Amino acid sequence: MLRVVETFVSINGEGAHAGEPAAFIRLRGCNLNCSYCDTRWANSADAPAVAYSAAQLRDWVASTHVKNVTLTGGEPLLWDEVDELTALLLRNGNRVEIETNGSVPLRRFIHHDRRPVFTMDYKLPSSGMEQHMNTDNFALLGEHDAVKFVCGSDGDLRRAAHIIRQYDLINTCHVFLSPVFGRLEPSRMVEFMIKENLNGVRLQLQLHKFIWEPDKRGV
Repeated sequence: MLRVVETFVSINGEGAHAGEPAAFIRLRGCNLNCSYCDTRWANSADAPAVAYSAAQLRDWVASTHVKNVTLTGGEPLLWDEVDELTALLLRNGNRVEIETNGSVPLRRFIHHDRRPVFTMDYKLPSSGMEQHMNTDNFALLGEHDAVKFVCGSDGDLRRAAHIIRQYDLINTCHVFLSPVFGRLEPSRMVEFMIKENLNGVRLQLQLHKFIWEPDKRGV
């Protein structure tokens, strides 16, 4: 059984399909503790949650009539049953996107003929979690996947540019730079992108934090 802290329908706030309607399934628990985490309430082992089977969640998604499904957390890949849930959703014709924190190996989740899309974070120095990043995952990403760098400082921007070039991410997948909300001005990020000739990298803001209150849940 999967422990789910919330399900809701909204728009994707981030990723390659930002702005499109999506059915969200937020799973409990995370193995990291980022300094800027905005879902800490869902991360503890005792966070309030409801137990669902993969089949029950598939049926809920079907009832929404929404094609895009986003599995998020916490860290959804900590749950073994995510593999079963993903297979059921893909079989039903859904596009499945998994938001993952960059620390969990992806190999066991990409063996299907049809696999989910990954939006994978790379945690930068200001997160306090960079030492947990699994860079082997970069070699498993494809053109429909994305790597997201959440930046909280100029140092984070410089580190992101280095990683993007070191692993040639522009020629592998979508690449996004996002600011830690309220900490780094987007205009500063644009200036950096232009100065560093970060062609192919896209600035992305968390849409849901501009449409609703930044701390609002279920959106």
